[in-house]
Order: sequence, then C-alpha cells, then structure tokens
Amino acid sequence: MSEKYILAIDQSTSGTKALLFSQDGGLIGRCDRPHRQIVNAKGWVEHDANEIYRNTVDVVRDVVEKSGIDKEDILGVGISNQRETAMAWDKQSGEPVFNAIVWQCARGEEICGAIAAKGFGDEVKAATGLHISPYFSAAKLAWILQNVPQAQSTANEGNLYCGTMDSWLVYKLTRGKSFKTDFSNASRTQMFNIRDLKWDEKVCGLFGIKTEWLAQVCDSNSLFGETDFEGYLPRSVPIHSVLGDSHGALFGQGCLSRGMIKTTYGTGSSVMMNIGKTPVFSKSGVVTSIAWSMDGKVDYVLEGNINYTGAVMKWIVDELGLIPSAKEASKVAASANKADETYLVPAFTGLGAPYWDSKAKAIICGMTRSTGKAELVRAAEECIAYQIADIIRVMSGESGVDIQTLRVDGGPTKDSFLMQFQSDILNIPVMVPATEELSGVGAAYTAGIALGVYDRKTIFEKISKTTFEPVMHEPERQRRVGGWKEAVSMVLSR
Repeated sequence: MSEKYILAIDQSTSGTKALLFSQDGGLIGRCDRPHRQIVNAKGWVEHDANEIYRNTVDVVRDVVEKSGIDKEDILGVGISNQRETAMAWDKQSGEPVFNAIVWQCARGEEICGAIAAKGFGDEVKAATGLHISPYFSAAKLAWILQNVPQAQSTANEGNLYCGTMDSWLVYKLTRGKSFKTDFSNASRTQMFNIRDLKWDEKVCGLFGIKTEWLAQVCDSNSLFGETDFEGYLPRSVPIHSVLGDSHGALFGQGCLSRGMIKTTYGTGSSVMMNIGKTPVFSKSGVVTSIAWSMDGKVDYVLEGNINYTGAVMKWIVDELGLIPSAKEASKVAASANKADETYLVPAFTGLGAPYWDSKAKAIICGMTRSTGKAELVRAAEECIAYQIADIIRVMSGESGVDIQTLRVDGGPTKDSFLMQFQSDILNIPVMVPATEELSGVGAAYTAGIALGVYDRKTIFEKISKTTFEPVMHEPERQRRVGGWKEAVSMVLSR
C-alpha cells in the first residue's frame, strides 16, 4: 500500500503555508507565499482576502510538486489561521466588500469606547470572556458596516456573510457550499457566548451585527466540507479540522491537560494555558477563550495576546536598519554591553494583555552615551520575553497553577538568545520542539486523528524538543524585571 498524507494549510498574518505530513506524523514538505501588508498613514492594517485565497491554492500546488508525491494519496486537509482578522463578503458573488481588517488594527477603538461608555463592558466580558477591545473581530466588522456602503447594501439585499479567515477559506475552497467556523475561532470574535456555546444575539447587536450573517460553529475536528483546490486534486478531499493558529499550536504541543501552557511566537504572540472543562474568568488582564471542541467536548483556555513580538524585530530590520535580517539578532544581542539598561516597550499600536491600553505609545528608555546598535537590538529581543513573562505570571495567579515548564513554537524560537533569556526571566525551563510549525502540526494532527490516520495517544511523542534551563541569578532577575515594569509604567495612558 502506498504512503498516505495529510495536508495542512497555515494561513498566518504574514503569509500562507502548505505543510505535508506523512502517515507517521512527520513533516515532509513545506512551501509558503507571503501576501501584502496594506498599511496606511494611520497605522491601519489590511489584507487582500482574494490574494490570500489565491496563495492558498497556489501553495498547495507548490508543496505537492516540490515533494513529488502522488496527489491521489492526500487523504484530507486541516486549516489553521490567523485569528481575529475579520472580513465581509457577498455570498452570491463570493467577492469581499472590503479588505480584511487585520487583528493588529485598532480602527474600531471608538466603536468599543462607545459601547463601554454605555456600561456594557462587563456584560460583553461575562458572555464572551474577552475585554472589550478593537483587537477582536466584532469591532472590525462593525467598522466595515459603518464605513463601507457596499457592506450595508449587501446586508440589505440579504447577501452578507461576515467571518474570520478560516470561514472565508472554507467558503472559497468548497466553492461556496460551506460557511462554517470552529469553536476556537468563534471564541475570539467577541460575539460568541462561551458559556452558552452560541453566537450571542445581544452582544452582536451592540456591534450592529446580525447572527444570520455569521458562520455555523462546528467542532474543531468536524467535517467542514470538501475541496479539490480549484481542480488541482483528482478528487475532492475532506477538510476535517479548523483551528485558530494559537489553538492549533496548543494542540500540536500536546497541551491536552489542565495547567499545560505554551507560547506561540510570531508577528505577535499568544500565551495560552489549558484550564480544562470549566472556564475561569480572569480579573487581571488575560482573557478566557475556548481551546477547541472535539467530539462534542469543550476545553477552555486562559490567553494573553501581545501585538508586537516578531514584528518588533521586523521594525528593527526594516525601519531602523540596525541589522540586515532578524536571523542576525541573536548574535548581535549576545554581544551587547551587559551593564546597559536600555528597555524598549513596543506599544506601536497600544499594549495588549495584561494591560489592554490601546492608547499607549512605544518608548525606548534607559539609554546612555554608550548605548549602540547591539544594545538596542538586545532591548528589542528582551521586550519579547518580558511581555510574555508578564502574561504567564498573571495566568499562574489566576489559575492557581504553579507552572513548571513553558512549551514554545514559532519562527523566533530559533533565536537561542531569546529562548535563554525567556527561561531566565521566568526561572523555568523553556522547551523548543524540533519543528517550528506547531500551528500546522495541530491542524494536521486534528484532521489525521479524525480520519483515523493518527493515534491521539501516541502521535505527540513523535516531536523531539530542546530545553533551555534558567541560569540567571535571582537578584539580577528581580532587577531586570523591576526595570521593565518601570518602563511600562511610562507608556500607560492611565
């Protein structure tokens, strides 16, 4: 019998990857294509959804042809996707009424402020587990409805669909036959009631959104439809998983039990802790979401999101020109003067968890005359670890769990300086898997388990890990963390 394969699509903020997995769960092929970051003078960020769809189809062709496998041997597809990014389209024509508004974009701030001013903030959080914020999808969709005439006219005609990137891809890949999302993505829109497990009509109404415009919410391992990728495959194959990228990484890391925690490092970062079958509602700046629902059983998470982590290094490279590429950051940071106390607080579009201050502005502080390129690069590296540590400490306190290890994934985990500093600041081991593609791994493993290709009890043992152990002395750790907290206090607007 010939080898069979599971295909994963990882649609992220910066590009779209296709990943090919063998029957034993090994990654045997990867191809990716970037898409444009459409940024205006206000710092608003958009994506061309049609470009992303075209890239999705093309990158599947790329990975199949590069790997040389027989297309007949692909058994199914899983999708992981950038979350909170929201868009609206005409269900008849299949055309977007506007560009997708990216999760980083805070243009819905006034909409959220108006709802909060009316006293609905606590009610929204109680239903959705999320602090009212332009970070989430609801305010982005509300902005489209209020500012794009075609959106309202399409709604008046009864043809409007609103969704996240997963529901757009499922719709397009199934040629409009399926309009579905999963529990993980729905829980990040600020429109889904995570207690009642359905779209919340009152919360949706606060944003001017009707629930009939939203996708059917399904288990993360359910059948979302079938696709042949615009006729590229000889037959249609099932799309048998959909997960938000951070949820996919949590699953791919094997964090299936209460108290297990991981961080996905990307353009931004997500820190996520599995809290089991019962939601815990935080009072300290992190949010409650759904990890996934599989076979009718829901798991919840605490999560903190950071707007700028990998994007900080992109800024260091592209805007400041301090280093030729992010790959150089680790070596340059390690060469910095150890006595330098420069801090960078990257509040370029405000601060996310645990501060949730969309008006905060970025700052570099603590510089001396001897501060140079290496010290600024190190400050950029360290701010990533500080932000993540802030969230993990809150989660430990809220959940009552003494966190023993941190599992990590994403491109920046190749950076040994960053990983060692993360371990030092947290004073716990940091475990880096041999593969960085954990979002795609989670989507592929979920689909493969659903299709009977993988065994849930053993498949996660296939991934080997490198562990970074803390070596920093406690007085230095306390001094550094204290300096970071002082720096953050300088940028907060309240």
